[in-house]
Amino acid sequence: MIVSAPAKLTRSLRVTGVRADGYHLIDAEMVTLDLADELTFDDGDRLDVEGATGLSVPTGDDNLVRRALAAVGRRAAVRLLKRIPAGAGLGGGSADAAAVLRWAGSRDLALAARLGADVPFCLVGGRARVTGIGEVITPLEPVDLVVTLVVPPFGVTTADVYRAWDRLGGPTGATNDLEAPALVVAPDLARWRDRLGDATGATPMLAGSGSAWFVEGAFPGEGRLVARAVGPAESGSATSSPDAGSASA
Repeated sequence: MIVSAPAKLTRSLRVTGVRADGYHLIDAEMVTLDLADELTFDDGDRLDVEGATGLSVPTGDDNLVRRALAAVGRRAAVRLLKRIPAGAGLGGGSADAAAVLRWAGSRDLALAARLGADVPFCLVGGRARVTGIGEVITPLEPVDLVVTLVVPPFGVTTADVYRAWDRLGGPTGATNDLEAPALVVAPDLARWRDRLGDATGATPMLAGSGSAWFVEGAFPGEGRLVARAVGPAESGSATSSPDAGSASA
């Protein structure tokens, strides 16, 4: 079986508080994109990663595919074709974990949340308001949306960005409260933001905690990805087509 694992795009994000255990509470809008990884499941017990996404993808026990398989008590030989850039804030690892849950027939959001904060949304897909630490999903009407993304050749660690948000005293942004702390963690993000802004004439927004920037609209060009939002019926479907879930570039 081949299962598509679509990326998620965080269109807006507010940090609304911090729990006693240190996890940050959010109020965000997320949409599923047609930019997608692809997982092929067969008999066996191994994980093979293919595809170039700029940053290396670990294949050990910390890989979210392996963790998701363990969480549902299943074994499989998985071929993971990576198209979602790693470390970009587009939920690549979470999308892969959600694909494993769908393959195993699990729609358990509590189980998904134990794997990672973005896994519940990736499991539901479409467009939603995401609250709590990411485990509360409120579906919203689909939106007709095309975005252009630029992904720097480096990732940004989400935990580092949240720690910077704490140190900065909880700054707020126009659409994303994590933009200012992400620029503190990785100052070179500004150069990539400005490149996309100069090329499109639009104001780029940071995708979640980064490192990807996006603008609404299609602006194809070198080093950019153009993707569209898709509804839940198109999110993470099983297919026999090797081309399913790709995005234009």
